Amino acid sequence: MTRRIPIIPTAIVLIAAAIMVRLGFWQLDRLAQKQDMLARFTAAEADRTVHPWPRGGIAPLGYTRLQLECRSAGPAQPEAGRSASGQSGWAQVVQCATPEGAKARIVLGWSSQPAPATWQGGAVTGTFVPKGEDVLVYADPPLAGLQPNARPDPRDIPNNHLAYAVQWFLFAAIAVIIYALALRKRLRG
Repeated sequence: MTRRIPIIPTAIVLIAAAIMVRLGFWQLDRLAQKQDMLARFTAAEADRTVHPWPRGGIAPLGYTRLQLECRSAGPAQPEAGRSASGQSGWAQVVQCATPEGAKARIVLGWSSQPAPATWQGGAVTGTFVPKGEDVLVYADPPLAGLQPNARPDPRDIPNNHLAYAVQWFLFAAIAVIIYALALRKRLRG
């Protein structure tokens, strides 16, 4: 009696392995995109030119130095943060509305105590850091009598796409190997 290779389980394993390989190549594409984005952020960080914002609805490039006018600021909300010298403490963050109606979150500066800072609004110069749909600006110089916050650094953005790609390729290889061993055992048995 000859044993046959089961068609449906084989097809399922091969389709799953193909999907995993495709996900690995997708992660390699994401790696190239992330490296390009980080290179643009690093170039923007090196440019110390201050750009006015908002400007015609155009979102600033991450790590660009910009200046905005905060027409009204909400109460400061302390969040965990680091000072320019590396101390743990509190970043004082306010919601801000510009005269043009744009919204931004402003990191006013750093303090060792969680007591909210008082700031009513005004001119802000700082570094824009993209956080999803939010406009987040780290004030430089700090405002409201606070100490300087740690400068945002694009090199702190994780770039794990190569590791993810290797994982997907390994998952595909392991799935095929385990299935091949099981199939070999079945065909011998």
